[in-house]
Amino acid sequence: MSGTRPSAEELAAAEGAVIPDVLDTGLRVLFCGINPGLWSGATGHHFARPGNRFWPALHSSGFTPRQLRPDEQHALLDHGLGLTNLVARASSRAAELSNEELAAGGAALEHKVRQYRPGWVAVVGLTAFRTAFGVRNAMVGPHDRGIGDARVWVLPNPSGLNAHWSAASLAAEFARLRRAVESDQP
Repeated sequence: MSGTRPSAEELAAAEGAVIPDVLDTGLRVLFCGINPGLWSGATGHHFARPGNRFWPALHSSGFTPRQLRPDEQHALLDHGLGLTNLVARASSRAAELSNEELAAGGAALEHKVRQYRPGWVAVVGLTAFRTAFGVRNAMVGPHDRGIGDARVWVLPNPSGLNAHWSAASLAAEFARLRRAVESDQP
């Protein structure tokens, strides 16, 4: 990739790219996005598009002591945090994903959770969670339905296109999750 901003050609070439997960066993929280956008596919970093509010919300909520950049994603492991996606392939919009892809992604996430055993799984995207797990009435927040031994929390999509959630309300919801995670700690 040339410079820090992908070119139009690099973005087009990123269609279908896969970004490796940031995983380790025993994480406090495994954050699960919907799927990588083209910017992420071109850079190889989760939540990389400028304007995505994941990294600011993570910091503002107290999960990280400073705002990490997407290229510092592996530093999340030092804080007991990890990253994955329901669907691995990059696309220009999450709306391009089929219900079947999301359901298969839910099954793949269940397998990862059983293998890596995080304490919590935070799915970032309410509609994708509903589709992936067949929970039509799911809401943002904690869920009775766990995955393996992990507890589940649904967070709003941090995309800058999600106008229903301001940066402050998004950070507040991330902070609610952080407090729940910390209350589980011995």
